[in-house]
Amino acid sequence: MPKSHACPGEPGRRRRVLATLAALLGLASLVGCGFALRQTPPLPFSRIVLTGFADRSPLGTELRERLASSAQVVDTPGQAEVVLQVQLDRREKGVVASTAVGQVRELQLRLKFSFHLVTPGGRELLPATELLLSRDMSYTETNALAKAQEEAEIYAAMQSDIVQQVLRQLARANPAAAAAAAASRAPRD
Repeated sequence: MPKSHACPGEPGRRRRVLATLAALLGLASLVGCGFALRQTPPLPFSRIVLTGFADRSPLGTELRERLASSAQVVDTPGQAEVVLQVQLDRREKGVVASTAVGQVRELQLRLKFSFHLVTPGGRELLPATELLLSRDMSYTETNALAKAQEEAEIYAAMQSDIVQQVLRQLARANPAAAAAAAASRAPRD
């Protein structure tokens, strides 16, 4: 019977090649299914002004940063095609469960955001829209510092979700149609 002459490192090499092929097939299946990271949707305007945010609003800061990739964020309504008017930007925290002796065991974190979109002349492009997210979080006094960090992370995740929802709403706005409608209603000489 003939003996096979295998190289000493060949079985390990075959496993690495097979593992690499499996990883490539996995990536190819993600591409084939249409997987893509969330991106800012294309906006139907090029200049926007944000009004009504508090000076150091974390949500306002993130929205500005995300808008900057699709549109120019300007300082005054006179420079803008559209005006996003914030009516409410609030973080709330409430106790959901406590022990018989009054120790907090579970909190509910809420992020409320309300806005509408108008032209600089005041014509409404998007009606008042209220977004509300809430998340429950367990709590123990012994881990107060870790729970404060967890709370900040939960708020940041909710904030990112709200910003993404606002961007999708803004992508639906149609300032050109509003301008055409206003022109068609203007009195003719």
